[in-house]
Amino acid sequence: MNRKPTYLKIYEDMRREILSGKLRQGERLPSKRALCEEYGVSVTTVENAYGQLIAEGYVRAAERSGYFVQYSGDAFKFPENKHTHVPASVSTESEPKNTVSSIPASAEIFPLSVWAKLMRTVILEKNSELLKPTDPGGALELRTAISELLRRTRGLECPPKHIIIGAGTEHLYNMIFQLLGSGLNYGIEDPCFDKLAKIYGLIGARFERIPLDEQGIIPAEIVKHNVDAVHISPAHHFPTGIVMPISRRSELLKAAESGKLFIIEDDYDSELRFSGKPLPTMFEMDHSGRVVYVNTFSQTIAPSVRISYMCLSEALYRQWESKLGFYSSPVPAFEQYILARFISDGTFERHLLRSKRLYKQIREGVMSLILSFEGVEIFEENAGLHFTIKVKYGGRQSSRIALKCRKFGIEVTELKSFFHDKKACPVGLYLVNYANADTQLMRESGIIK
Repeated sequence: MNRKPTYLKIYEDMRREILSGKLRQGERLPSKRALCEEYGVSVTTVENAYGQLIAEGYVRAAERSGYFVQYSGDAFKFPENKHTHVPASVSTESEPKNTVSSIPASAEIFPLSVWAKLMRTVILEKNSELLKPTDPGGALELRTAISELLRRTRGLECPPKHIIIGAGTEHLYNMIFQLLGSGLNYGIEDPCFDKLAKIYGLIGARFERIPLDEQGIIPAEIVKHNVDAVHISPAHHFPTGIVMPISRRSELLKAAESGKLFIIEDDYDSELRFSGKPLPTMFEMDHSGRVVYVNTFSQTIAPSVRISYMCLSEALYRQWESKLGFYSSPVPAFEQYILARFISDGTFERHLLRSKRLYKQIREGVMSLILSFEGVEIFEENAGLHFTIKVKYGGRQSSRIALKCRKFGIEVTELKSFFHDKKACPVGLYLVNYANADTQLMRESGIIK
């Protein structure tokens, strides 16, 4: 069994103290040196622990003053594991400009030879099973592999039968709408990626665009617009990159617990975090059974892999089974069995580590390129394949930056284009998307090694 990193122990100890109320908002926390002595660790280990607490919104850092508790509100307790752990063994029964970044399916990142070998193995071992229909929720082998992956990497407990496989997130959005009902008033973030609003419009959903502040979607605006179900990306909002802090997540979860709100948690690129561990999911924190967790492999493997999944609570799974269990699984059995093997043999996690190393290099190169221009500030750069910049000297400077970046396959788009309410967008903000960066040209130019 792998030993837990020491920084996580420090992080968990301090988080427990904050959530229990022993450490209150505004209270000064121990210095790095004090924690080094208490735990017998290096300064780097303590910095990693504080970095994780800051990322999740429990703590803030004040220059030359130290660290202080930021979390406010009543102590929010993580629920005990809601589901019984299921063992790994199982029976063998081009996008528009303003869309979410996707990792290109390049041979440099993706282990094509392994994928090809798994294809041959599945054909030989599964044989006639490939011709049979899978369960409406998806192949049990894949659902179990995902369940184990979530438990291992995210601490998220969800039994295989509560995981529903979809042909991309667009398919799941439609299914969630049918699951929760057409009579609800839905809320989406403003700004957001265009496709989401188009999907809700085409399926006939009543929806409101809810503004954001520096912590994410605004709870008071959800109430003001009489929203019954809100669609959010708390771990890494697109396009702003905002990470929703624990205090804001708690507000939304309390609304769900009161029976007033469903939460659709879109975790589209949570695995692509470059420092610290992935942030806890709202599904994991939920007591109410009113959170639907959505994720996709299109981000972490390749855009052409149109396989996504959603995790449902016991109550919502029973509702899905009753209302939508007659649907056939939309993903071919062959692809599901290949992906199941790709995950269960550890190849997916190794691929993800290689991808993160490469994209961290690219990110640093892109940041260096952009900071070579005067008057540029970078925000929310620690996760995903995009970040936001503020350009001090207006349109001409931004045009020069965009022209330079375009040479290397890096897109620079005015953030205003993602807003429905254009006036709500601060002046001078731009989205930098490096998902399709030309790594070969960047190496030849010395931007990355």
